[in-house]
Amino acid sequence: MKYGEIVHGKLHRRVNRFIAEVFIHGKKEAAHIKNTGRLTELLQPDADVRLEVSDNPNRKTKYSLIAVCKNDIWVNIDSQAPNTVVFEAITAGKVKELGMVNTVKREVLFGDSRFDLYFEKGNESGFIEVKGVTLEKNGLALFPDAPTLRGTKHILEMVKAVQKAYSGTILFVVQMKGCSTFTPNKEMDKTFTEALLKAVEQGVQILAYDAIVKVDELVLGDPLPVVLS
Repeated sequence: MKYGEIVHGKLHRRVNRFIAEVFIHGKKEAAHIKNTGRLTELLQPDADVRLEVSDNPNRKTKYSLIAVCKNDIWVNIDSQAPNTVVFEAITAGKVKELGMVNTVKREVLFGDSRFDLYFEKGNESGFIEVKGVTLEKNGLALFPDAPTLRGTKHILEMVKAVQKAYSGTILFVVQMKGCSTFTPNKEMDKTFTEALLKAVEQGVQILAYDAIVKVDELVLGDPLPVVLS
């Protein structure tokens, strides 16, 4: 996934869920945060950040905060990016667990949910739900960083899809390099973790991949081990 023009800055403070104050070339600017999660460990004063410059004159903010540097590792925080990154990777046959598919579509309805991706491969058809991961602790990639009723609902809907003979996959995109393992954040959301375990028992596939964070691009990286217990 490619971005447009990118500038570097220093984070001053997070004003609210959507807005941060950032110093760019020594001038304080308002920037849209492309992630409504907590991001407590990332959005620290004086953190190095990357911002995409908008060419839309009608926008309230000229900049969008897309990446933060933590312990010399760049973390992409754009919550919309993982869906595009996975779509591009599947289309190119780079998700080895799926291989080459005949068809892949975005935002497809099933039941009461809209799954991120739908694919067809020979006689197989299935849904994929993509979750972006920005929380890292001691080399572990963790999701979620805040309780997520919506995330739990998606998992339970995926179970229903599998019960109707679709294949189902939950794919966690760790939006950085440097993590050794992915595991659900049970301390943050026990219900989500229990739903994930139930999904595995019902045949839902759980995958995790890290990502290559470039200055103006995010690319799906390598698979990570998934530990659910």
